[in-house]
Amino acid sequence: MKTIITSAAAPDAIGPYSHGTAYGDLIFTSGQLPVCKQLGGVVEGGIAAQTHQSLENLRSVLEAAGGSLDTVLKTTCYLAEISDFAQFNAVYKDYFQKDCPARSCFAVKDLPMGVKVEIEAIAHIAR
Repeated sequence: MKTIITSAAAPDAIGPYSHGTAYGDLIFTSGQLPVCKQLGGVVEGGIAAQTHQSLENLRSVLEAAGGSLDTVLKTTCYLAEISDFAQFNAVYKDYFQKDCPARSCFAVKDLPMGVKVEIEAIAHIAR
């Protein structure tokens, strides 16, 4: 049975979707934008700050579902500019330091709200 995941720490969805869903022991997150719920908007500071915020939002959704960054199996990462790849990686590696998940990372034409990055994940519930 599908379970809807909602994180009190993550920003509200900007469309008809949930923060994530779980099915069995698997967690599927929606793409996490670099929006800070407390500040009420996209964080300033370029790709590094935006990657950090997206990963913090991802962490909060995973934890709301009973998972963590350590239970991530795969991420899909969207960049507005492939030239941001090295700076994105520098922040990403702080969150995934060992036993890194599988990952796809590519540039796309546009992202919602004009952001530089969006990150989604598939994880499992920690047991």
